[in-house]
Amino acid sequence: MNFHTRKWIKPEDLNPNGSLFGGSLLKWIDEEAAIYAIIQLGNQRVVTKFISEINFVSSARTGDIIEMGITATEFGRTSITLTCHVRNKITRKSILTIDKMVFVNMGPDGVPAPHGKTEITYIKDQFKDEEDSEV
Repeated sequence: MNFHTRKWIKPEDLNPNGSLFGGSLLKWIDEEAAIYAIIQLGNQRVVTKFISEINFVSSARTGDIIEMGITATEFGRTSITLTCHVRNKITRKSILTIDKMVFVNMGPDGVPAPHGKTEITYIKDQFKDEEDSEV
């Protein structure tokens, strides 16, 4: 799993216990996973369908830097399934895991639409295809 997205934990991200508020973290994860799904499916009309059990393993405090890793694990006809792992950037200690997040590709009419994808595409490969067609 590659970890690319990082967040710096600030006082406004904390709960009354002084640790990272789970709701803040889940908002960041949902947004990052949606962006990942949009890039993989090549469509901005992607919606969250399902998030499996969320396992909070440890927490973070003010000043910590966390990083999120998201990977596609399965492609359905209209969906993409992802997994997520969040860890402390410095200590590498696991903060959270989500085994299954499902996003659905939507057509312009707001109805699930086939996406035609079967494997992970990396941004450098996406741009390479565009560059090759311009030559």
